[in-house]
Amino acid sequence: MLEFKFDTQLLIAGEDLDEDEIHDYITEHFNGDCLLAVGDEDLIKIHFHTNEPWLVLEYAATKGEIYDIVVENMERQAEGLQG
Repeated sequence: MLEFKFDTQLLIAGEDLDEDEIHDYITEHFNGDCLLAVGDEDLIKIHFHTNEPWLVLEYAATKGEIYDIVVENMERQAEGLQG
């Protein structure tokens, strides 16, 4: 069984985005691992393994417009099922 079940990926479009600030906020406020927060002041890509992807989405929506959202259940994928 995986410690963190959901592979959460999304893009944040906005103005004056700060990838370090977003990375640090997610690290400090949400349980998970394998965090990537990369991009520039206009677009940030997030990749994060967590059990509560809705919290990450809710936070990201406060930073800008979120889209290309993918939440996959990695436990199902490990069992050969659709995630």
